[in-house]
Amino acid sequence: MEIATFAGGCFWCTEAIFLELKGVDKVLPGYIGGTVQNPTYKEVCNGSTGHAEAIQITFNPKIISYGELLEIFFATHDPTTLNRQGNDEGTQYRSEVFYYTDIQKQLIQDYIALMTTEKTFKNPIVTRVSPASEFFMAEDYHQNYYNLNKTQSYCSYVITPKIEKLKKNYKQKLKSNF
Repeated sequence: MEIATFAGGCFWCTEAIFLELKGVDKVLPGYIGGTVQNPTYKEVCNGSTGHAEAIQITFNPKIISYGELLEIFFATHDPTTLNRQGNDEGTQYRSEVFYYTDIQKQLIQDYIALMTTEKTFKNPIVTRVSPASEFFMAEDYHQNYYNLNKTQSYCSYVITPKIEKLKKNYKQKLKSNF
């Protein structure tokens, strides 16, 4: 098993997406990249800790590669908006990939370079690439948030369309029960 850590806006959205992929064993929402030990959701949301809302993915590289995870990450959020995803605004919603090995770092840099060369996005990619620092798990009520709160307005208006896009574009990568 390997670890990948992505920050792509609200962790409820990213967690919901990556939980549905074959080869993904576990997805933990949490906080990374800041200066405070054991930050709370309230502290992170007010922007004072420097942390990003992120997910830590435990995956089996024999089933899904790190490169495939990167592809889905970049396809399911906007990596061209600085400190913003949709209506969520602030440094905690930044686009950032945290690497654990030099191989991961190189894969991230190569993938961003490829998307830039191919002009995958109309605007420049602003995703940061950073060494992984300590990851702090979010409070219990954030765990599996979308699946437990699908009818909540944020979930139905923001997350459900992302899940539908995932189903349409990555059907072969989804767990069979989805």
